[in-house]
Amino acid sequence: MFDVLWTPWRMQYVEKAGKEEGKCVFCELPNMDDEEALILYRGKYNYVVLNAFPYNTGHLMIVPYRHVSDVTEMDDAEILEMVKLFKRSVEVLRREYRPEGINAGWNLGRAAGAGIPGHLHLHVVPRWCGDANFMTIISRTKVLPEALNETWRRLRKGFEELGS
Repeated sequence: MFDVLWTPWRMQYVEKAGKEEGKCVFCELPNMDDEEALILYRGKYNYVVLNAFPYNTGHLMIVPYRHVSDVTEMDDAEILEMVKLFKRSVEVLRREYRPEGINAGWNLGRAAGAGIPGHLHLHVVPRWCGDANFMTIISRTKVLPEALNETWRRLRKGFEELGS
């Protein structure tokens, strides 16, 4: 039997993603204030940002500054930094939240589940046994134990403490 992680609350995000012609949220975020944009860390080629519609507390994404839709479009420096930021993200999440597991991955194309298929991003999702419950399925409500701004403060501090 398979476990299923339903995410019906993401529908409002998926439905409006990419609707504004010519605008890419991942291209716009770096122009904003870090706290407002939920940016945790800025590298040379990529940045780390909290997902505004998280599957779980601490759900973050690593996003290249350059607008690319596929990993094959990235050069070696971009992909190397992305993998290093993934490692750092795992370290910070483990230190701050002690998850029992972590899901990570790219959704390449809309058919693969990409909400924003035009701009590649790597999801990093901390997981705990039993983190999906009846509230999500029955009442279409996601229960997160911490507000996004508090998660941002905790993880931002974690990235700062690990240094660059």
